[in-house]
Amino acid sequence: MAETTGGGTGTGEGTGEGVVRLRKASWKYVGPGIVVAATGVGAGDLVATLIAGSKFGYTLMWAAIIGCLVKISLAEATGRWHLATGRTLFEGWRSLGQWTTYYFAIYVVIWGFVYGATAMSSSALPLVALFPDGPSLKTWAILCGLLGLAFVWFNRYAVFEKVMTVVIGMKFLIVVYVAIRVAPDLGNAFAGLAPVLPDGSLLYTLGLIGGVGGTITMAAYGYWVNSKGWTDISWLKVMRLDNRVAYITTGVFVVAMMIIGAELLHSTNVALTSGDRGLIDLGKVLEDKFGAVTANLFLIGFFATSFGALMGVWHGVSLMFADFVERIQRERGGPAGAEEKAEGMVAEVAAGKREKSVPFRAYLLWLTFPPMGLLFLDQPFGLVIAYGVLGAFFMPFLALTLLWLLNTSRTPKEWRNGILSNVMLAGAGLLFLVLCVQQVRDLPW
Repeated sequence: MAETTGGGTGTGEGTGEGVVRLRKASWKYVGPGIVVAATGVGAGDLVATLIAGSKFGYTLMWAAIIGCLVKISLAEATGRWHLATGRTLFEGWRSLGQWTTYYFAIYVVIWGFVYGATAMSSSALPLVALFPDGPSLKTWAILCGLLGLAFVWFNRYAVFEKVMTVVIGMKFLIVVYVAIRVAPDLGNAFAGLAPVLPDGSLLYTLGLIGGVGGTITMAAYGYWVNSKGWTDISWLKVMRLDNRVAYITTGVFVVAMMIIGAELLHSTNVALTSGDRGLIDLGKVLEDKFGAVTANLFLIGFFATSFGALMGVWHGVSLMFADFVERIQRERGGPAGAEEKAEGMVAEVAAGKREKSVPFRAYLLWLTFPPMGLLFLDQPFGLVIAYGVLGAFFMPFLALTLLWLLNTSRTPKEWRNGILSNVMLAGAGLLFLVLCVQQVRDLPW
């Protein structure tokens, strides 16, 4: 039996009886969360977790767990906004003022340009290691970009979700296998759940809490929820189960990588190269200790991690960009367009119309072809600075705007934040602001 709760419908209008019947949460519905887990944890996140494990052993395990709880609260808030209001997240941002549009427009153009090159290079690195006599890094990178473009261009969400489920399965099994292979010290691992801050670990701790799985894909989660066909508040319990599955899975990745860092690197004082190339270093360590089969399996997992993130961004951020363009065009169409029923935008996402739209495909091309030029050139200094600043501000922007949207009349009263949601979102906003300041300070000005 579906549970009953008082309140309005997904669009905020009360029903005749003033109740909404929430669908029963079921594992058979899980999907968008799998996409988030496959997209949000990229190779850079795995390296950051490895380095934390290599420097501090199991001591910061508790921070990884808290980080997953923070992401659960953020993604739940994003999904609840879409379901409770019948509006997309960009529509919510527009209601806060023109400044959100200016920020998003600049961000999505510059971020996409630089991220495209980064994602293609990251996907190519393990392929070069697996096939040392094969094509060059640049050639593999271009092939990965073209493959991601073709896959997203010709497939709709249902196929995309199935493929991402395979990707997450590969990542999960391989990373957990390697973590078991290095023989974790379970006593020390459980001791790492106690909140302790070793000397010099504050920034690593904050980065671990805020970094893993925390990207623009968190904002895309609501769009994937709608693409799944969940368009009103009756899907709330289903969405919450889906979201928990996503970040419990992410938590398993993080814990597994910390185990690998603690056992394989911390105990032997092995240092990793910064950035995604650190995973190539780890592959060599695994080969020396456990043989080529384990090392190659890890490289396959590395590829699944990087290419899964590429496909997820190609799809999710293109959905957001298409919604952004469509909304602006409707507002310019005059009062009739601006006042169109809010649920129309969500319904179009659910029907797959955004995936066939010109803006969606235009942004796909933007993510793929212009960034290929960066593969042959050092990234321009000014572009690196702009990318770093805009990227640093996105997560605090997301957390604080969600806090604003979900505590005002923009959200039906019965679906606004409770005390726990407010505490988690406010804490996330503060955390991301601190990380934002630190990241901006660390840029090569």
